[in-house]
Amino acid sequence: MKEFQVAVVGATGMVGQRFITLLETPPWFHVKCLAASARSAGKPYEEAVGSRWVMKTPIPEAVKKLVVQDASADVEKIAGMVDFVFCAVDMKKEEIKALEERYAKAECPVISNNSAHRSTPDVPMIVPELNPEHIQVIASQRARLGTKRGFIAVKSNCSLQSYVPALHPLQKFGIKNVVACTYQAISGAGKTFETFPDIVDNIIPYIGGEEEKSEQEPMKIWGKLENGVIVNAASPAITTQCLRVPVSDGHTAAVFASFEQKPSLEEIKSLWVNFRGVPQELNLPSAPKQFIHYFEEDNRPQAKLDREREKGMAVSVGRLREDSQFDIKFVCLSHNTLRGAAGGAVLMAELLAAKGYLD
Repeated sequence: MKEFQVAVVGATGMVGQRFITLLETPPWFHVKCLAASARSAGKPYEEAVGSRWVMKTPIPEAVKKLVVQDASADVEKIAGMVDFVFCAVDMKKEEIKALEERYAKAECPVISNNSAHRSTPDVPMIVPELNPEHIQVIASQRARLGTKRGFIAVKSNCSLQSYVPALHPLQKFGIKNVVACTYQAISGAGKTFETFPDIVDNIIPYIGGEEEKSEQEPMKIWGKLENGVIVNAASPAITTQCLRVPVSDGHTAAVFASFEQKPSLEEIKSLWVNFRGVPQELNLPSAPKQFIHYFEEDNRPQAKLDREREKGMAVSVGRLREDSQFDIKFVCLSHNTLRGAAGGAVLMAELLAAKGYLD
């Protein structure tokens, strides 16, 4: 595989920082350019990010002196420097949609962590192990945009990266209803305990827009390609509640599900442990060797113990039991800024590269 030159657009934010740390050593992608808002543009990255650097490891030496470009004003310049961009900007939804289309129309593919295009019918929203076939819709999107190389592909919301992978192998039993209560880390809000003192010794029972995303986005992931667009699935019926909890990293979900044909607990565990997707078959660099890990212990998974499993790219599941109201219930966990955000986007880019969409 050739080495691709990439830009991180939104490089000073928490997800942008995570992209930079992940791209420090991977074999396929090399950070050529960093971009952010106009107030950061023109400064060396180390100066632009300053005290806002919140990763546990230092700023990589290779990017410290890179002069930050203006994410909006320098679109054509950035597109000419790189093979594609990772996008994680903090802007209004309509502004993000317009910005990402500008990059795509400049023949620069966009791998987006933003939510703006998740409901666009010809924009694939990829969890690489679950719906890799959706990348085929890119041909229709390119026709609409009038591009040869440029396109937009997005990753899904971080909150559903824990429970949707666990439900996916169970679709053969006809999932009817799902209740998912998510307990979400503060890094999902771009916060640390130092910058979010209100969360200490506290739980906040509302995260704006999160429940709607958690209920609607799985329908697109499980949708079908028809006539050049992705048509959302009609079932299962999903309802969620999303809470912010005093955890640094790692989103946990308590899940309840019922089926047309109730599987046994042993059948479910076997499907989870043996589930493999295209990333595992292709041995993509960021892919976990085992996607879903099941714990028999009553007190697992735990964010502190299990979020970093397989470099934060695996999903951990435990406490599978029969339920008095639904057929089953279980608890699951994923690392929200790795599998759920930047890491998931890097894995999606590896899938797209392996399938020739970034050539």
